[in-house]
Amino acid sequence: MNDRTLNEAVLIVTSTGSRDEAERIAEALVAERLAACVQILPATSVYRWRGGIERAEELVLHIKTLAVRASAVEGRVRELHSYDLPEVIILPISGGAAAYLDWIAGEVTTDE
Repeated sequence: MNDRTLNEAVLIVTSTGSRDEAERIAEALVAERLAACVQILPATSVYRWRGGIERAEELVLHIKTLAVRASAVEGRVRELHSYDLPEVIILPISGGAAAYLDWIAGEVTTDE
């Protein structure tokens, strides 16, 4: 990745099984300046796990950060998460309100 790409905003998605866990992860990421914002949304997940079809009420976290911090966010989510295999999906943000994207860049520290 070049410098421009590393400083671009990304959306990282994960999910948790409880509100307490979702809030703990969200607060840690924002407090540590790994993320500018984390939204917590209710969801019903249907998925295949260990040979069967499962259904769970979960909370989805939309984590707004910079590409340069995506690896650190993933690592922190794995440290704080209770799932054996937590979802971590990193999506590039290809556009949006310039002022909002600038706000994300200003709230996330880029130093390791």
